[in-house]
Amino acid sequence: MFVTGPDVVKTVTNEVVTAEELGGASVHATKSSIADGAFENDVETLLQMRRLIDFLPSNNTAGVPEWPSFDDIERQDLSLDTLIPSNPNQPYDIKELILKIVDEGDFFELADTFAKNIVTGFGRIAGKTVGFVANQPMVLAGVLDSDASRKAARFVRFCDAFNIPIVTFVDVPGFLPGTAQEYGGLIKHGAKLLFAYSQCTVPLVTIITRKAYGGAFDVMASKEIGADLNYAWPTAQIAVMGAKGAVEIIFRQDIGDADKIAARTKEYEDRFLSPFVAAERGYIDDVIMPHSTRKRIARALAMLKDKHVEVPMKKHDNMPL
Repeated sequence: MFVTGPDVVKTVTNEVVTAEELGGASVHATKSSIADGAFENDVETLLQMRRLIDFLPSNNTAGVPEWPSFDDIERQDLSLDTLIPSNPNQPYDIKELILKIVDEGDFFELADTFAKNIVTGFGRIAGKTVGFVANQPMVLAGVLDSDASRKAARFVRFCDAFNIPIVTFVDVPGFLPGTAQEYGGLIKHGAKLLFAYSQCTVPLVTIITRKAYGGAFDVMASKEIGADLNYAWPTAQIAVMGAKGAVEIIFRQDIGDADKIAARTKEYEDRFLSPFVAAERGYIDDVIMPHSTRKRIARALAMLKDKHVEVPMKKHDNMPL
């Protein structure tokens, strides 16, 4: 797929490129995000499309499809209690968490080769379809960049259009810094995800697994932009920024004294990073044990199944395109 073919490109710009390099499946699935997936052959493509269609309602008023599930809603997975490494800078695979939460480990990921630092896809909880958005610490530490913001915003809008509830797993250290990101309009692309979540009328459940720092935390379905229920694991760190960076800014006069910096960092972690402090101040609803995550999500979605939001009269919204 391309707007202008290789011959025209060569004539106009003197750029020599093959049809595959210009608009092949791998290009659109990994670089342009035009395609949400690329498969080896037509048989595999049709099989995967059948899986996808099984998750989707026939229209926006039909309600999500419900399939019989043999997976206990109350199931607890004790291995989740050790999923988060003790070292906050060490990565883990967020897909492992999703696969252990959804019914029978059935998760259909969309755009899995584009913007790998965020994971989007469909699974089921209690037999009903749920959309999942999750930061992926295995890639770029899970930061949000322009591509990840656009990918997640598109998925959130899709789920909202078809009344599919959204579960968001948060482990985000912030937005990706740098001139390339800023020149590429990171503020506007980040605003797309913020806007997509804030316009949602479907049930929104958020679980903070580890880092939730600054503006990126706000963008990832925080309570401030309309999430219905926000839970945190005991390993969660909710703050404007990480302890080390904050201490070096606030107490820059002590930077030469390692002992003082270490003491200040410990003080900052205890006073500001703890999820229990965030719970006290109302930023999250509850601190939950990782092994009970599936049960708590199922209960939250059951409670929110009749959620109704009155949308004010307007011609249309003004999305930051």
